[in-house]
Amino acid sequence: MPRSVAAHLIRTESISRADTPEPSARQGRRNDSSRGGVQLLDQDGGLSDRFEACLAHIFAKYIEPPFVAERVEGGLMKPPKNAYLTDGGLDRYATETNGQPFTAETKDELKEMLDCDDKGRLTLEGFFQIYQLQTENDEEETWKDLSTHGFGRDLNLVSSRREDEDEDEPATSTPATTST
Repeated sequence: MPRSVAAHLIRTESISRADTPEPSARQGRRNDSSRGGVQLLDQDGGLSDRFEACLAHIFAKYIEPPFVAERVEGGLMKPPKNAYLTDGGLDRYATETNGQPFTAETKDELKEMLDCDDKGRLTLEGFFQIYQLQTENDEEETWKDLSTHGFGRDLNLVSSRREDEDEDEPATSTPATTST
């Protein structure tokens, strides 16, 4: 998919964010892993396990109707099997991530191009596809989204950004891990 289509699917036209500061760097693999840096994409160009766990947590926040979250190691939410986002969930996600809901045109493109259930609702796999495209094309945009949803550059939840933490607790990170 061309970069312009991926960008259109992820960002709305009226929201401007800074350009990627390292355009020549290999997208999704900027962090120096020899120094403990976390990679968004694995060696094959797929989403890393830690990144998938973060995205599943974000996705789980917008499922309608809300569900009692299963928490996995690290305090991350894990959506139930066959979970999906309705148009309302997509709007809440887009507003909290980019400042405004997706346009009807963007939602139609999402439903046409990404994995959706038989009723046209975005699945977790479709949500992963959004971030696969975005990370391949504009890694900094992905890091901004992750930060907006409470994740640090180490893909750990920063407790000062977590909705369920007390404000008096010191800011710490919680490792984002997956369970098998």
